Amino acid sequence: MLLRTLALSLLTMAFAPTTLAEVHEVHMLTRGAEGAMVYEPDHLRIAPGDSVRFLPTQSGHNAASLPDLWPDGAPTFKGPINQPLTYTFDVPGRYGIQCIPHLAMGMVMLIEVGPSSAQPLILPPGLPARAQARLTLQAQRLEAMP
Repeated sequence: MLLRTLALSLLTMAFAPTTLAEVHEVHMLTRGAEGAMVYEPDHLRIAPGDSVRFLPTQSGHNAASLPDLWPDGAPTFKGPINQPLTYTFDVPGRYGIQCIPHLAMGMVMLIEVGPSSAQPLILPPGLPARAQARLTLQAQRLEAMP
């Protein structure tokens, strides 16, 4: 009986972090509250182990990593066009997300995993101006969050 209780306790502890993880939904939109070609919400602060479900609410969009705005050691991804994608963010840091067909139109979002970063946002070179402007605004909004 003691062995069974011990085994059950160990299993519960091993799987506890995944049962506490949240799934956040992000809609990929041609037009939203912030204008054309947007993710809603366009910025998130989440805990390590949380997942984000990217939903193609309107057609022609995907979610993919911005490799130059990505924590070291975190695997990158590239979702298919018009398909939902769920990604689990395990490594703390800042993650830049892009819609590949609409990057030039500024369809990007910023996800901060873990506590707020004290580091200033460093944008990747060659990023389109609209994407730079949106990422800068998203970083300011994340910094203002409690």
